[in-house]
Amino acid sequence: MPEKRQLKISVFIATSVDGYISRPDGDIQWLHDVEQVPEGDDAGYGEFTSTIDVLVMGSGSFEKILEFPEWPYPMPVVVLSKSLKEVPAHLQEKVRIESASPQELVTKLAAEGYKHVYLDGGKVIQSFIRAGLVDDMIVTQIPVLIGAGRPLFGELEKDVNLRHEWTKTWDNGFVQSKYLLVYA
Repeated sequence: MPEKRQLKISVFIATSVDGYISRPDGDIQWLHDVEQVPEGDDAGYGEFTSTIDVLVMGSGSFEKILEFPEWPYPMPVVVLSKSLKEVPAHLQEKVRIESASPQELVTKLAAEGYKHVYLDGGKVIQSFIRAGLVDDMIVTQIPVLIGAGRPLFGELEKDVNLRHEWTKTWDNGFVQSKYLLVYA
């Protein structure tokens, strides 16, 4: 069982029903092509992010976010990458790059006073799960099959049990569930 830590680590992510977070090339347009939740309903994202004080994402997610017209995150962002070396000038006050292991990064973030981490990006999420560091996750299944792509979950050395907390559905077919991760 992992040691008790002060830092909570959470995932909030959407997948296709067949378990992909993007197409093989990283494209996420399919997320925008489906019928969305009703106007004014952000599927719990605002409530979730109101509890977060730092976001950790991978370089692929970071590069995809850079294509957005505006920077979407109010909290500090850490990009976990061994290949990226520089943050665009307009984001240097908001984003930093780290190349640490998940455990090293958690130790560093806790020492900096952070209390609740939001993980984003398939490889980052997978590495934190393999390290036994993810506490909970909210996964929203989008009612589409894309057939191939980047999976949310990867190979594990051992099973990770999930304890179901709740499930919410929308008329458009979105199914959102929260799970606590229980490491053996």
